Amino acid sequence: MMNDRETTLQQLKEQVENFVRERDWEQFHTPKNLSMSIAIEAAELMEHFQWLTVEQSKDLPDSALHDIGEELADIVIYSLSMANALNLDLSQTVKAKMAKNISKYPSDKVRGKAHKYTWYKDE
Repeated sequence: MMNDRETTLQQLKEQVENFVRERDWEQFHTPKNLSMSIAIEAAELMEHFQWLTVEQSKDLPDSALHDIGEELADIVIYSLSMANALNLDLSQTVKAKMAKNISKYPSDKVRGKAHKYTWYKDE
C-alpha cells in the first residue's frame, strides 16, 4: 500500500493520468471543469465542519475522519489532474509558492497572528 513517505507526486500524477485516460475523460478534464470540480469538492469538505465548534472540529470520530479524508482525496485528485492538464510541475510550483509565502509572511512579524500579508507591510 502506498503511503506519504514512499509515494512521489509523480507517481500520484501518473496514477490519476492513467485513471482518466482509461476512461477517455481527457475531453472533460479541462482546466475550467477541473477548477470547478476542486471548488465543489472543497465545499463538500466544508460541509463536514459546517455546524461544529472549533473544539468539535479537532476531535472527530473515525467515521467522520474517513469521510473527510475522501473529500480531501477528491480535492487532491482533481488538483493532480489539473497539474497534468496544464503540464505543471507541482514540486517546483509548491516550492516557488512557499518561497513567496516566506517573503510575504516573515516569521518574526507574523508569529501567532492571522492577518493577510498586506496588514504586515506597514509594520
